[in-house]
Amino acid sequence: MRLNKFLSACGVASRRKCDEIIASGRVCVGGRVRSELGVEINEKKDVVAVDGVRVKLPEEFVYLKLNKPKGYVCSAKDEKGRKTIFDLIDCEARLVNVGRLDYNTEGLIFLTNDGNFANLVTHPRFHFEKEYHVTVEGEMKESELAVLRNGVVENGVRMPKAKVKFLSFDGKNTKLSVIIDEGQNHQVRRMFDCIGRTIVLLKRVRIGNVLLGGLSRGKTKPMSAEEIAFFMGEK
Repeated sequence: MRLNKFLSACGVASRRKCDEIIASGRVCVGGRVRSELGVEINEKKDVVAVDGVRVKLPEEFVYLKLNKPKGYVCSAKDEKGRKTIFDLIDCEARLVNVGRLDYNTEGLIFLTNDGNFANLVTHPRFHFEKEYHVTVEGEMKESELAVLRNGVVENGVRMPKAKVKFLSFDGKNTKLSVIIDEGQNHQVRRMFDCIGRTIVLLKRVRIGNVLLGGLSRGKTKPMSAEEIAFFMGEK
C-alpha cells in the first residue's frame, strides 16, 4: 500500500495533505524518515509513525450519519469554546467528520474512521450531489430562481450553476430545494447573499444517495452497506 493511502486510511488526513506531511519529514517507517513521495509499505508489518506517534489501521471501520443541529461546529475542538458535533457522539473509535457544515447550518454530515472513504466523499473530482432545503424571507421571484440556476456572479466571478426547485410559500417565507455538486466554501449562503436574500434556515438533506430522512436532530445512525458502497464505487 502507498504510504499516503495508508496514512489517510488511518485517519491522519486527506491523501493530498498526507503527501505534504510525508514531504516535510514527519513520517518514519521502521524507524527511518521517509520523505519521498510514492513510498510503498507493507501495511500489515511495517511500523509507521507521524511526529513520533505510531499510527495503525482501524481494526473495524465505522460509518455514521449525523443530523447536525444549529449551534455546533464541525471540529474536534473549538478555540472559542463552542459545542462541537463530537459532543453528540458516543463512540470509542477515533472519528473524523467528512466535510463540514457551518455553525448555523443543520442537517446531514458523515463521520468515520476510514480515511479513504472520507477522501472519496470529499474529493472534488467525484462531484457527489448535495441537496439543501433553504428557507428564505419573503416570496422568491422566478427571475431570482433563474439567476441561481444559471450561477450567480460574485465579485465578477460566476459561481457554479445549481439545481433549484420551488417547494412552498407560507405567506412569509419561501422554501426551496437547492442541489449543488461542487464544494465551494459556504456556497449556498453566498449564492443567496449575492441576490440580497436572507436565509432563515439552511438544512442539508442529502449527500449522494444518502438521505437525512427522519433522523432526529443531534442523533446518529450507522450507514447501510448500500450507502457506503455508493461512494466506494461499488454501486
